Order: sequence, then C-alpha cells, then structure tokens
Amino acid sequence: MGIPSDLEKQITFIQMKYCLFFCFLSLSIISKSQAQNDSIPKSFLSKTLESGYLEVPYFNFDLRYLVKYNQYEGFRTGIGGVTNSDLSEVIRFEGYTVYGFLDDEFKYRAGTGIRLAKKTNTWINLSYTDDLQETASSNFLTDQRLFQLFEPRLINIETFYKHVTKSLSIEHQLVPEILTETQFSMSKIEPKFDYTYNVETLGSFKNYKLSLLTFSAQLSLFSEFKQTPAGIIETKSGFPKFSIQYTKSFSNLLKSDFGFSKLDFRAIQQFKHQKEALTEFVLTSGVANGDVPITHAYHAYPNNVNKGTILQRFSVAGTNSFETMYFNEFYSDKFVSLQMKHKLSPINISPWLKPEVVFIYRYAMGRMNNIERHESITFNTLEQGYSEAGLEINKLFFGFGLSFAYRHGAYYLPKFEDNFAFKFTFNLNLKR
Repeated sequence: MGIPSDLEKQITFIQMKYCLFFCFLSLSIISKSQAQNDSIPKSFLSKTLESGYLEVPYFNFDLRYLVKYNQYEGFRTGIGGVTNSDLSEVIRFEGYTVYGFLDDEFKYRAGTGIRLAKKTNTWINLSYTDDLQETASSNFLTDQRLFQLFEPRLINIETFYKHVTKSLSIEHQLVPEILTETQFSMSKIEPKFDYTYNVETLGSFKNYKLSLLTFSAQLSLFSEFKQTPAGIIETKSGFPKFSIQYTKSFSNLLKSDFGFSKLDFRAIQQFKHQKEALTEFVLTSGVANGDVPITHAYHAYPNNVNKGTILQRFSVAGTNSFETMYFNEFYSDKFVSLQMKHKLSPINISPWLKPEVVFIYRYAMGRMNNIERHESITFNTLEQGYSEAGLEINKLFFGFGLSFAYRHGAYYLPKFEDNFAFKFTFNLNLKR
C-alpha cells in the first residue's frame, strides 16, 4: 500500500488504542445507564445487545457491522441488517456494506429469503457476497447467530482471503431437535498474503475458483422446544449438543479449479454445579481430503501474535482459542482438539465485584499431507500434540478480567517467555 513499515506500525498502534478506548467507553456508558435506571434502559439495552439487533419498524439493524478491528483492515465500520415481519412474514431482504480504513476497501453482501413453511422454519435463500474471510477458519452453517460487543480474536488476525461468492441455501428444521442447512456456492478466491498453491497435475494458482456443496446439521437432542407463531424456538438449552458438516468441492464444475471434501464435527457438553459453578468440554475435529488450498484447510484457532515480549503480545483472550499458539504457526488438513474448562462459583466480594475463576486445559493434534504444495508460506504441523494450560479471573471491572496461559509438552519453545501468554478477558452479561 506504499506505507513505510514504521509508520504503518504507528498507525496500527494508534488504531488499537482507540479501539480499546471505545470498548471501555461503551462499557462505562452501559454501566452508568444501568445504575441510573434499572427499568426501561436496562430492558431495552439488554434485549438489543443479547440479540445483536436494533429493531425498528420494518427493519432490524445488525450491530455486528458497526465497528470492528483487525490487523489487515484496521478499523472496519459499516451498516447492515435484515427486514422483519412488519414488512413481510414470507420474504426478507438482508445485507451490509462495510469499509476497511487500512486496506481502503469496501465490502458488501446482499441477499433475500423466502419462507416456504413457518412450522419447520424452512427458508430458501439467495445471496451475493464480496468480503474477507480468515484463512483456514471453519464455520458451521447452522451455528446460531451470536453477538459480541467486540470479537476477541479478530483484533489480532492478519491473514485473510477475499471471496466473491454467489450462494443458494435452504434452512430447514427437520424436527425440533435437528436444524439443517444445505448450501451450494460458487466463489472466486484471492488470498491477501503471499501464497501459491501448486498441484503438479493442475499447475500453480495464486487465485482460484471453487464450487462447493455443503450440508450442515445441528443436533440439540436434550433441549426443549415449543412451537410459536414465529416458528420453532428453543426454550431450554440441553447438553450435549452436536454439529456435523460435510463439504464437497467439485473440480471442473462451473470452472471450479479443485476437487476436495471436508467433514467437520463438534460436540459440546456442560455440567452445571451448585452456586453457578460449571464444567465444559468442547471437542472439535475436521478431515479434508483432495486438493485443499491453505485457505480451506484448518487451524486450531490460535490467538497469539508473533512479537518479542509478553507485554507486546498483551491483547484480548478468545472464548475457545489457543492463547499461546501463534498465528500462522500450524495448519492441518486433519485435526482434532479438546478444550476443558471448569468455572468456580463467583467470589462474592461486593454487589458490584464478583470475580469468576476458570481453570482451562487445551489439547490439539493434526497433520498435513502434501505440504510442498503450499508455497511462499511456512508453517508447522501438530503430529506430536499441542498442550496448553490456563487460568482466567473474569469480571473484575465492567466485565473485564485477566487471562494467563502456559504452553508445555512437545511444542514447548526454548525461551520461557515465548510459552507464556498474559491477556485480558471480556465477559458481559446483560440478562435481567
């Protein structure tokens, strides 16, 4: 972009400070509003932040697109949303437009959906997207929409690819306990980092096209549901929950360059104890076969920036990420990870200070076939197993806390401080 590296670092640092300042300011305003009025403002604010939407007649503004920050775009800001039932109960229109200040690019999405059956929440959707996606991230189509005031890992991510995607999908509640979504998409992929995928029988690719068919299912077999005028809703969340997703890329279909398949699986189990104590297990795995470029491989959700000292790496801890694993350090086409958390009962120090202590252990294994195909990028693999132990002290001040994590085992680094991560956490619960 023509910006000297020293100046770019200064710009990034200034942006980061203002991003954090914005978060603290927002939380201060929230806290003051709740303290001053515990009725209408709290109810309205809770509803808005829990859903992630600001509801007005005919349209729900999506708060996800207001302000975000990452290492590639810098500040990313825009507007978006979806029409609501005031306009129509059988058709909806959705979309967004955002702008990245550091890469000086607009991104956008436009889509529409038609409801085929209210009883089973069946929708057929069309969309066109021109945006960025984190390299090697893997998301389930059926994941419920989650809103966060800011996304912890996003602040540190710098490796993205651009995709221009046309998609057709069908959402369907097979039974109340089983939610499904099937999608066919065509994408033009452009990695935003120095990368070439070289397959001897196909050639070298810096950009490529993919035609993907994806089937995703979420099984909430132990939850409770009820039928409402708006459709099926979950009234009580039960565990374990399972998600499974199969993706097939068709070579030579509509000019698609590669053929591969992916099978993803996730299981979440929670055990609730007395006095709000909680134990959680998250098992995630993925298997990819065929000609899989790095953009569609797997990582283990690393969240550590590659800087020299502990304080230089100080940032925001993620929800289910490896805090001591460096970005772009490991990639896999087959992997499995297990994350275990045990939250103790809140420590009741005062009405406004009730910190929560959480013990954490994370483990991941993986491997990568045909590493030589991935050119201009260097990474390691996880055959020997990656281990990390951590401790969080949450909700010390306006939802902020501290996180400590230590990397040990087969991938222990020679310098002690390189194995240690010290960060802050953010947990805000506005439910009444």
